[in-house]
Amino acid sequence: MDNQNQVVLALGSNQGNRLETIQSAIESIHNEVGTVIKVSKLYETPAWGFDSAPFYNCALVVHSPLSAEALLAKVLALELKLGRIRASDDGYQARVIDIDVIAFNEDVIASEKLKVPHPLMQERMFVLLPMRDLNLDWRHPILQKYLPELLKASEDKSNCKVVQTLGFPLQKIPLQKFNYIAIEGNIGAGKTTLVSKIAQDFNAKTVLERFADNPFLPKFYEDQNRYAFPLEMSFLADRFQQISDDLAQFDLFKDFIIADYHIFKSLIFAKVTLSDDEYRLYRKLFEIIYKEMPKPDLYIYLYQNTERLLENIKQRGRSYEQEIPAEYLDKINWGYLDYIKSQSDLNILIIDVSDRDFIKNQQDYAFILEEIRKKTI
Repeated sequence: MDNQNQVVLALGSNQGNRLETIQSAIESIHNEVGTVIKVSKLYETPAWGFDSAPFYNCALVVHSPLSAEALLAKVLALELKLGRIRASDDGYQARVIDIDVIAFNEDVIASEKLKVPHPLMQERMFVLLPMRDLNLDWRHPILQKYLPELLKASEDKSNCKVVQTLGFPLQKIPLQKFNYIAIEGNIGAGKTTLVSKIAQDFNAKTVLERFADNPFLPKFYEDQNRYAFPLEMSFLADRFQQISDDLAQFDLFKDFIIADYHIFKSLIFAKVTLSDDEYRLYRKLFEIIYKEMPKPDLYIYLYQNTERLLENIKQRGRSYEQEIPAEYLDKINWGYLDYIKSQSDLNILIIDVSDRDFIKNQQDYAFILEEIRKKTI
């Protein structure tokens, strides 16, 4: 999943309990708008452009699949929820909370409702200083300057002082304690999408199953009896080689490895697709390989009911999957659950995502992250 946008938001508050409001806004953004990846220090800064009480200001990096316009709508709704009252007259005003979209990737947006990059960001020290804390490799797409250059050129001499360091939700989820995480699920459960989202959010190396390169897969769905054994053997060989290679290659720039499969799925699918004689032979070969394979430090199983699986399969539109019968998916689900019951030494987390859409709904993704957090305690 490469369609996550990197968004920079600037938060400000100069009414009520400023710290509590800022912290509440960060939590709400994470749960309702997009995943909060980084947070700057908290600054106290004088009101800019009008006389009022000083502000608390900070900046956030947010990952979100939303378009800029959809994200702005959610931000405005969140401001209202947190107590922002917008007066009808023009001019700057004191406010409980102010959330501005400063940058959206390195895009230039000039619509009636949204201008990105924020047209005054380079003139405001209370934006530039917190944004510098985020350590972004970001260049202003219009001015063609990086943050150090913008800071040096700014004529704003406001006295902006650091108040404290702010925490944020992802810090409570220490996935870095695991070297190897596997996320499993039935066909269409969304495991690859979830792996890609978590990898981007937590700086992990991905190991993604190469099913699209398997020449036997389309043939298998046309004639299962004929192609089941070569399909399962080719998957087993490829999974073994891929996991062995990827786990052996340490990446200095990534914090851990996350895969969208565990090699034991080979045996689960083989039991469903192969005849008894073929399965006995396959199992002998599998057990030889399985002894040599590292086990994941955390095994997450995404459970999804068959009706929802069929909907997802239809929506993603792979032609060779469209005739998968419900009975086949039922058998795969039961195979996974039987395997999970038998694993006493594997660190397993089961998450029911039958009624959740963690692609489009940030609340559902935040729910999954919270379930994972509970498992790390």
